[in-house]
Amino acid sequence: MKKTTPSKTSEDPNSFVQLCRDFSVSGFSAIPVKFSAACEACHLLYCKPHQVRGTDDSRPAGRTLFVLNVPPYCTQDCLNRLFSRCGKVEAVHFCERPGGQIHTDDTSTFFPTTQEIRTFKVAYVVFEKPSGLKKAAGLKLSEPFVLSTRDQPVVTGMRKWCQKYTQDRPDVAELQSELDSFMAEYDKRKKDELEREKARGEEPDEEGWVTVTRHGRTPGAPRTEAMEKKALKREKKKRSRRELMNFYTFQIREGKREHIAQLRKKFEEDKDKIAAMKANRRFRPY
Repeated sequence: MKKTTPSKTSEDPNSFVQLCRDFSVSGFSAIPVKFSAACEACHLLYCKPHQVRGTDDSRPAGRTLFVLNVPPYCTQDCLNRLFSRCGKVEAVHFCERPGGQIHTDDTSTFFPTTQEIRTFKVAYVVFEKPSGLKKAAGLKLSEPFVLSTRDQPVVTGMRKWCQKYTQDRPDVAELQSELDSFMAEYDKRKKDELEREKARGEEPDEEGWVTVTRHGRTPGAPRTEAMEKKALKREKKKRSRRELMNFYTFQIREGKREHIAQLRKKFEEDKDKIAAMKANRRFRPY
């Protein structure tokens, strides 16, 4: 593979085309990008139309572009600006690996549910029309696309960590407002569930049975087959334990009686043995 130096690349725009050909993978097309205009080195994104098995609403077939080798500093806005020249972009999704779980934006500002991908990742660019996918699959650039511009900069380094530090210490009023809205939605959802359960318990089904719910002054357990099996099993276990305890009590009592009788019998035998030994001994000191 022929190595291209930055100086030669900056002088000859056609060298990017040769660079993409050298780094191209079977079925993929290479797109050169670089972080800023001052960077001399470029980075290659590999992309091809995404083919899925079955149905996937987030990555529809015929409108999704699969992008590999996406650097950590590349954002959704960067890919949107890059591929918007091919057609209107509907959404950009990031994953840690091909076919993995899509990292969606958190609805909560202070309580995120997904973590930021800090390594190289893959992207799925969804276009509004299939024509945008066709143009993006054959996209060729004479110069690398700049991800971070003066008008739309990409925050990295110390500025990014300072921004993250500031976001982790939210304003108390905004935090309280989000908590209040969350609790209001939670109470409303629980109230709706309670009303649906009450309505379902008051109306009989097709066979005339009424479902017993746990709500009310006298909560009752539902008469289901599983609950009946558990109750019968519990009652059977109690009965067998009671019978077993009585049996062991009788057995222990009889065992003690037999043990005492054997001890008495052995005591008498030992007495007879001692008397016989005394009678048969030859040395008689008295």
